[in-house]
Amino acid sequence: MLITLPRTASLDLNFLKVKALKPVFLKKILVAILFSSLILFSATTVRKETIKPQIPYSEKERQWVDSVFNALTPDERLGQLFMVAAYSDSAKADIKGIETLINTYHIGGIIFFQGTPLAQAQLTNHYQSLAKVPLLIGMDAEWGLSMRLDSTVRFPYAMTLGAIRSNETILRMSAEVARQCKRLGVQINFAPVVDINSNPRNPVIGYRSFGEDKLNVAAKGVAYLRGFQSNSVLAVAKHFPGHGDTDADSHQSLPVLNKTLDQLEQQELFPFRRLIQDTLRGLMVGHLAVPSFEKGKIIPSTLSKAVVSDLLKEQIGFPGLVFTDALNMKAVTKLYKPGDIEAMAIQAGNDVLLFPENVPEAVARVKKALKGKNSLQNDVDTRVKKILATKYWTGLHVRKPIETESLNSDLNKPEIQAINEELYEQAITVVKNTNTLVPLVHLDTTTFACVSIGLPKGNTFQEIVGNYATVANYAIADKDTSEVALQKMIKRLSQYKVVIISLHDLNNLPGQGYGIRASSRSLIERLRTKTNVVLAVFGTPYSLKYFDKINTLLCAYEDNEITRRLVPQVLFGALGATGRLPVTASEVLKVGTGVITTSIARLGYSVPERVGMKGETLEIIDKICLRAIEDHTMPGCQVLVAKDGKVIFDKAYGYMTYDTLEPVSKHTIYDLASVTKVSATLQAIMFLHERRILDVNEKVSAYLPELVGTNKENILVRDVLMHQAGLVAFQSHWDRTITRQGWLPEYYSPEKSDKFNVEVTPGMYGTAFMRDSIWKWTIGSRLLHKPAFQEKYNFEYSDVSFYILHKIAERLLNQPIDQFLKQNFYDPLGADELLFNPLCTYGQDCIAPTERDVYFRRTLIRGTVHDQGAAMMGGVAGHAGLFGTANDLAILMQMNLQKGYYGGRRYFQDNTLPTFTRSYNKGNRRGLGWDRPRNDGGGSVSEFASKNSFGHTGFTGTIVWVDPDENLVYIFLSNRVYPNPENNKLARYGIRKRIQDWIYKSISNYQIQTASIKQ
Repeated sequence: MLITLPRTASLDLNFLKVKALKPVFLKKILVAILFSSLILFSATTVRKETIKPQIPYSEKERQWVDSVFNALTPDERLGQLFMVAAYSDSAKADIKGIETLINTYHIGGIIFFQGTPLAQAQLTNHYQSLAKVPLLIGMDAEWGLSMRLDSTVRFPYAMTLGAIRSNETILRMSAEVARQCKRLGVQINFAPVVDINSNPRNPVIGYRSFGEDKLNVAAKGVAYLRGFQSNSVLAVAKHFPGHGDTDADSHQSLPVLNKTLDQLEQQELFPFRRLIQDTLRGLMVGHLAVPSFEKGKIIPSTLSKAVVSDLLKEQIGFPGLVFTDALNMKAVTKLYKPGDIEAMAIQAGNDVLLFPENVPEAVARVKKALKGKNSLQNDVDTRVKKILATKYWTGLHVRKPIETESLNSDLNKPEIQAINEELYEQAITVVKNTNTLVPLVHLDTTTFACVSIGLPKGNTFQEIVGNYATVANYAIADKDTSEVALQKMIKRLSQYKVVIISLHDLNNLPGQGYGIRASSRSLIERLRTKTNVVLAVFGTPYSLKYFDKINTLLCAYEDNEITRRLVPQVLFGALGATGRLPVTASEVLKVGTGVITTSIARLGYSVPERVGMKGETLEIIDKICLRAIEDHTMPGCQVLVAKDGKVIFDKAYGYMTYDTLEPVSKHTIYDLASVTKVSATLQAIMFLHERRILDVNEKVSAYLPELVGTNKENILVRDVLMHQAGLVAFQSHWDRTITRQGWLPEYYSPEKSDKFNVEVTPGMYGTAFMRDSIWKWTIGSRLLHKPAFQEKYNFEYSDVSFYILHKIAERLLNQPIDQFLKQNFYDPLGADELLFNPLCTYGQDCIAPTERDVYFRRTLIRGTVHDQGAAMMGGVAGHAGLFGTANDLAILMQMNLQKGYYGGRRYFQDNTLPTFTRSYNKGNRRGLGWDRPRNDGGGSVSEFASKNSFGHTGFTGTIVWVDPDENLVYIFLSNRVYPNPENNKLARYGIRKRIQDWIYKSISNYQIQTASIKQ
């Protein structure tokens, strides 16, 4: 039976339930159901009567506890109350000292501090082997094991979690940390911190708290504890009765909380009551004085019977284990001597004495305190049984050494990063969006600058911003600058329509202005009056008080590679923002502030596990690519995989040439060859088709009158698109313009002039009538033979098809196709690295070379199109000429996958892509312009690609492939034709296909129909 607590605004009630109580409390349960609102939300005095949750014990548990307890001597029983500190860091580890405490003083547990996972596991096994009764092993793992151990995953701080609206992800996080604890042999996590951080100047709680809203703190705390305790790891809420509204660090001195009983009940005690009424099994009492509980006296709560016994155990009815805070902290050691502290803590009612400074002295003093006091001795025995019961509940009744093999990999599973990223993503808060600037939509009409304060130029934040738009990057790495330099920077930045500022390297110290220099604040404040400033703060939300006049303001709460990667995605609409401030930053920026923004379907950047793929499987791509480079299949390549709208694999391999001087980067620009057909010409054709400017069922001569009277007069546009129009595969136009001795002077000149103004390659310029000549030769090309009994030509892949489609597109658009695509597709999409004639924009060092042409151009081709016919047309042709990077090509393909919608804009109607990507003829796999998988599974496409997938390959060693069934985009770019296009190892070894095979195999639960995939 579950008793659900009453509903209240802004509280996640899924986590606020009370376990079934024993019959003796039935009357109180009925009262609770009838008057639960009064019980839970009354803000009067500390309540005399409350429902006292009970921890159920099984019969086996009771038997084990009784048998162990009865077998212990009085000293061994007393030892169970002590939990001492240990380190796995070799420099601090006092192994012999711990051995003595186990063997001589029979301690009941160990709390581990700094060290490594392997060393801690080995020490735990050793210490457990010495103990007569298994030791409870505890850790402070508020944000995961990394709070104490290296080589482990750090999860978000509690303050970051406090910004998340939903608590389900927090539960999954705590369940994962619980799994790690169990794997490491840890039974206790001293977390969550459920102190309400209502004092911004609190020096010790701060970011460790879920915030200042008691309902939010309580709900987050319940979610946190449930994740642990559902996995049999004890969660210990702290620091009772509430450390959030203090201004002293209990590690250094005793904080005093001067509040009335009513105020304490209304605020500080609220989260603790909630957790206790749920399933909380552990609670830590903090070192702080609350005079209201002690009739005005200044006594540490840890040593106060009024707090521990009277309030916590009797009035609130907490049935679980009560831990002291560390007894070596100056809040108590400045007031009392070692030994006296522990004796007072026992007399106050604590169950476990944590981190005593001097165990022998403490044991002696506790014995003295117990002498002749039967009632206290009986109470202590009850506490010992409670400790033993906790050991049983955590599984310590079955001794099992920690397996050290694969420990580190088990603690760092790829799935953990997916949870971690999701947490940070849900926390990011758009604090202000006054002008609805976020998400940034109009990339083609906006100029952007990106300024990082506190990080050097080219950091992860700027890198991801650059994936979305053309951005001028600046940095103030030392966070300070002179007034003269400041004025120059403001003048320069004011020229941009939007200036994105990321603020890094903050601290949590209000006395230091959170690490933000006055010059940085001045720059931001003055710049906001001159242009649109978008400020992203990577640090404490309290620092936002300096920036509450900024119209577009975001808070990421923490500064790490994950948040630096996520915030740009929120800015550009790949992700929506749902976070809200967990604390008040200023009079303007109150707790709970947060503007919800939505995704506008731009590509995001994530890890494979976020989309149900296995990163470990995708690592096989590394081996395939590196082996191919080693075999001189290609000098280098780019591989990109996007699933469910997220790029989850994006790597560059090798070098631009085999001399290994210029490494390939993600921004290396490749010649896309025939991928131009679908990435350029076909985009224009689909644009014209859906506007009914072009009818694919019409004859090509209807749009190109010069074809009337030729062998191409009656060819249908549809057949041209499907490569079944009888057109020859290609034409060697360049053969007509050269001899063995060299270029024919009527066609080429080494110097550019009015007569020779078509650049074929630097140092080679074609005649002004070259394009007309090529079109004339195309018109006069022969058709393939077709038997008289056939109505249609057979499929024959043809470059000539796209010469014709290019001409149709430009005729109907009344504009050069490269200009049209840039204005209507590439620039609005933010794909600035997708372009014709890249040497007009980029230097040669950004572009991968292709062939060392010894016949036609007689030079190394780098930055001009490899295809001879496209080169003769000045680099812009329907079948070749487009250059690009994997990222920008993925943007275009994602738009096509999303049926023409991307980045808040619609490029095609919903039915256009399905019309062009489907197959129409039984004997022809092709769609309208798009390639599709072969029925026999051959070619460069994986046999696991769905029958609805589409894409294209390119002669230079490229492929783009889109699978709507799996919501998948695959891009592979290389320059396999360097230095000789006769190198066909890429196709012979099936590199592109093998990579795609492993992409499908990495998809979790993907049903592969074939017996195996050959590596």
